[in-house]
Amino acid sequence: MCGIVGGIAQRDVSAILLEGLRRLEYRGYDSAGMAVLTSSGHLGRIRTLGKVQRLAEELAQHPLPGNLGIAHTRWATHGEPAERNAHPHICRDRCALVHNGIIENHEILRRDQEAQGHRFSSETDTEVIVHAVHDRLEAGIPLLDAVRATVATLEGAYALGVIDTQQPDQLVAARQGSPLVIGLGFGENFIASDVFALLPVTQRFIFLDEGDIAVIRRNRVDIFDQDGKPVLRPVRESTLTADAVERGEYRHYMQKEIFEQPRALADTLEGRISREHVLPEAFGQTATAVLQGIRAIQIVACGTSYHAGLVARHWIESLTPLPCQVEVASEYRYRRHVVHEGSLFVAISQSGETADTLAALRLAKRLGYLATLSICNVPESSLVRESDLVLLTHAGPEIGVASTKAFTTQLAALLLLTASIGRYAGLMEQSEAELTAALRALPGRARDFLALDSQVARIAEAFADKRHALFLGRGDQFPIALEGALKLKEISYIHAEAYPAGELKHGPLALIDETMPVIAVAPNNSLLEKLRSNLEEVRARGGQLFVFADKGLGMSSQAGVTIIPVPHVEGLIAPILYTIPLQLLAYHVAVLKGTDVDQPRNLAKSVTVE
Repeated sequence: MCGIVGGIAQRDVSAILLEGLRRLEYRGYDSAGMAVLTSSGHLGRIRTLGKVQRLAEELAQHPLPGNLGIAHTRWATHGEPAERNAHPHICRDRCALVHNGIIENHEILRRDQEAQGHRFSSETDTEVIVHAVHDRLEAGIPLLDAVRATVATLEGAYALGVIDTQQPDQLVAARQGSPLVIGLGFGENFIASDVFALLPVTQRFIFLDEGDIAVIRRNRVDIFDQDGKPVLRPVRESTLTADAVERGEYRHYMQKEIFEQPRALADTLEGRISREHVLPEAFGQTATAVLQGIRAIQIVACGTSYHAGLVARHWIESLTPLPCQVEVASEYRYRRHVVHEGSLFVAISQSGETADTLAALRLAKRLGYLATLSICNVPESSLVRESDLVLLTHAGPEIGVASTKAFTTQLAALLLLTASIGRYAGLMEQSEAELTAALRALPGRARDFLALDSQVARIAEAFADKRHALFLGRGDQFPIALEGALKLKEISYIHAEAYPAGELKHGPLALIDETMPVIAVAPNNSLLEKLRSNLEEVRARGGQLFVFADKGLGMSSQAGVTIIPVPHVEGLIAPILYTIPLQLLAYHVAVLKGTDVDQPRNLAKSVTVE
């Protein structure tokens, strides 16, 4: 979603803010802007539609040098993408503000402010905040207190950065329901919605808690909790480096991240499995006691992470005697729940800041679950900090909006969880030693599947002029079909759906003709013969089949059927590996269609609002 960068320093901050916005482009946005307090004591502001590069070009023509400033990339919620709706917002040339999140009571506040004589220049919910802060400043209230009094009137979610021309020695930040981090320098300090934005200037960070308000000066940071009391938040050293988010030799971040999967999988498994079993300490110090008491599992996630949860349900219920439910977080949080004794709540999120998943976790903590566990890629995230147990994936920064390595490492983490639960609940069909052996083989097998790249690139040509596609899978491969369809629609804008192959007769067959490519995943498992019958149904109706099939099956291409032989793998890890050629297919189709692979239209990497 939207991105925030702000800073106060002895040097010019405008170049730092601009670079920070570039590093937040992966989050998704439609406009960008910057406001800087210039040496003359006035607020200079530039806002542009489109990419950060447009803002950079404007700044080259009209520089905004100064020691205090804020910048923003906006993803439209209230008000269309337009310069007037872009951030920062300024009130009467005195104060400027940037905001991530949604203010739910903005209409009421807007009516009151209009009655008091304020004129609005945008349709955003954010503008009511800057007007409210301004009125308090004009009444002689210091900036910190003005922000504190203003946020007390807000309903919804926000991360704020605020500056005042008459208090040029400080930047005030506030956070409720939307992430915000402080970056600590030497004689300079910064704020951002993501550590990636600040890696070129610091690796020391403070993560604000819910309800915190902070005053950031050049040589000092003061933080106050939601009750207004001074608090100390821990300083954390990030292990990320500034070049960790560079593309290197790859054309797109998504391509780079697809090919990083063997390394990401190895890093996620490292130190968590012995020769014969998973180490329960990987989940936290209290994990063993929790694992022994589990009687059921509830998984909650969104998007790609939800598909990972669906695979995990197959694993848990096939390998252990325990029931597992999986639900979309945006649905879970708005219905009544019956929580059975001994239920473990599992939240899955790449960013750890997904609004619906985070809200579901907070709801779960009030519902009497045995414990909460988060599977996440960002150690400093809200989800991680608020969960009882944590299993961090080690995918590294994922910049492409369409998730790839984050998904496969989530699956690896969920297989670790399945093995750990099974140790105490009783593994039903497969010993833990066999399971860990399959996990150890996973990085090497992933490299084997990446070797299909050139072959997948060739078949992608058959999709370049298509408008629709159908994905089929059975058993634990159905969620992989869902994920394949999601990837194709996300970055190539081809309408794609996925179905359990056995559901063809219940509607999807009506869509089959020569213009509808059908993609199937066909590992050599117990459902293979059922899947073969389903594929014949497609072929008999003139459909064009593309089948990723275990090479040991001996299937060969023929009229209307293109077989892509894939390496044979053990059934347990097959869902992880069959994901890879579907990622490659989506990538190459998008490249052929000329879409913006890394930043597809209308989408954001981290969905931090409802």
